[in-house]
Amino acid sequence: MTNAIGLKIKAIAANIRATREKKNYTQEYLAYKLNISQNAYSKIELGYTKITLERLFQIADILEIDAVSLINLH
Repeated sequence: MTNAIGLKIKAIAANIRATREKKNYTQEYLAYKLNISQNAYSKIELGYTKITLERLFQIADILEIDAVSLINLH
């Protein structure tokens, strides 16, 4: 993976975290809704876990936001 792609992944992970925090949702809540452990969810937000498009859409649905908003790099 190139450094540029790695930075984009980290930015998307940061968008997911920021959106979750704005909604006052806990990592535990998102993990429960995704049927994964809190530790596994934490790795998504840290950018350690590569997520599928399906998982991205699931997260967006839980956060009640358009998936494009999560991948929009400002």
